[in-house]
Amino acid sequence: MEERMKLKRLFFISAGCLSLILGAVGIVLPIIPTFPFFMLTALCFAKSSQKLHDWFVGTKMYKKHIASLLNSKSMTLKGKTTVILSVSILFAAGFLMMRHVIYGRIIILTVWLFHLIYFIFYVKTIKKS
Repeated sequence: MEERMKLKRLFFISAGCLSLILGAVGIVLPIIPTFPFFMLTALCFAKSSQKLHDWFVGTKMYKKHIASLLNSKSMTLKGKTTVILSVSILFAAGFLMMRHVIYGRIIILTVWLFHLIYFIFYVKTIKKS
């Protein structure tokens, strides 16, 4: 049982580090969505190590890209636009690749629609501070 816990912890630390790297790359390359990768990083670090989680929550990247959404369900207009555009581009690519898989396309469209509804109507837009 002890070995299983170590493997689980190692998995979450590895997944958290990978998602942190991808999120950081997303800051530079707008085609990669930063927000979902940083959310995954926070989740993985919370499940693996309190020390790593506390460190990540204290970083400038977390505070700039995630904290306002988690604390007050609000983002700047630029942040919302970036999230919506980058995720829409990724969903469009997946949609186009599923040329002959109608159920896959329906799932992608449904998830994309809920993504738009959530960010447009449920995430408040705040002025940049």
